[in-house]
Amino acid sequence: MKFTLRALLPLTLIAGCSSSVASINPAKYGGMSCAELNSALGDTATDISRTAISRGKVANTSVPTWLLGGERVKTVVANRDTARIERLQQQQQAIIAARKSRCPSSQ
Repeated sequence: MKFTLRALLPLTLIAGCSSSVASINPAKYGGMSCAELNSALGDTATDISRTAISRGKVANTSVPTWLLGGERVKTVVANRDTARIERLQQQQQAIIAARKSRCPSSQ
């Protein structure tokens, strides 16, 4: 069985493309204006959508059976994206809570 760099490169790139989200600190949203909170909420929603699309593409990738460990890599990357989405949703909830307490127009 001959493995080529060209065959392994896509999975290696996918495995390294998932970035982490910093820990959620609700206090950092306390000093933001309503416009900044709205912008942060939009950015978070965009990140959630982008990550969900990426997770879907990874989950639907057809891995050749001869590529040993390919399915495992695919599962790890999809799980990493799922964890990132969950962290982003927590961040989004913190922004929403700060927005409700500071911005009368958001209620």
